[in-house]
Amino acid sequence: MREKLTITNTNGDTVELSHRPPFLLTKIEGLGDVDADVQMSRAPFQDGATHVDTLLEPRYISIQVSILSDSREDLFAFREHLTNVLNPKYSLTVTYENGWVSRQISAISEHVPKYPADNRGLRYQIALANLVCPSPFWQDINPTNIKLEDYVSGFRFPFHFPVRFATRGDTRLLVNVGHAPAPVKITFRGESINPTITKVGADEFIRVKKTIPQGYALEITTDINERAVRIIAPDGIVTNAMGYIDQKSTFFSLDIGENKLSFITEGGKPDVYVEYRNLYLGV
Repeated sequence: MREKLTITNTNGDTVELSHRPPFLLTKIEGLGDVDADVQMSRAPFQDGATHVDTLLEPRYISIQVSILSDSREDLFAFREHLTNVLNPKYSLTVTYENGWVSRQISAISEHVPKYPADNRGLRYQIALANLVCPSPFWQDINPTNIKLEDYVSGFRFPFHFPVRFATRGDTRLLVNVGHAPAPVKITFRGESINPTITKVGADEFIRVKKTIPQGYALEITTDINERAVRIIAPDGIVTNAMGYIDQKSTFFSLDIGENKLSFITEGGKPDVYVEYRNLYLGV
């Protein structure tokens, strides 16, 4: 199995670690193992304990790379490039591929890459790097993006894999094939009045008590690390609209398995999109 890591930092610098020089990926750990904090409560005189919740710790990935070059000058140039990409000041997007699976994760380098003096030659160098991933989940490289369309006196929904039709015309079935609930990004484009999107059967909805003018877009993100409600003007100016959220709204995620979503507005005919990435515990 030939593994490949592609690491890109927020400055746009990229390095590919694979089975080919100059950066040979010789060892990688942390693709699946993540510690869990099992939280318990205990009442007086209770035997054992009651499980409250289990929270995953950040993911730690250790990488060993053999840098191969044709000259000492090239060797130091490759070292400098790797150091630049893995600058701890930058956030990283790490993409993993092995021929069967392609997934990505966000990370930060815990230190500047290490270049041990006892593993160095005229044209080779061992490099060591440790990455920490605040969110332990790997995710799809490309998001699933579903368009929902409304029309007078009802709804119609065009087919997009992996979504299939539900029994009612105003409800759509989205399938989360990952290992954890998946946050969503919901976008209403065009005129809408008090737009609402509902997670049917779960007693969860998001309602924005605001009129969105024609040419504008309303964007709702439910990820706990990026939770936001924004109104985007035609010229690209973004306005924080969190204050217009109905107080009974919940920033829901898609549960593992099947989820039914529907939307409605009190006026206007917006184009509505739901975007999400499946989350995975390992690769």
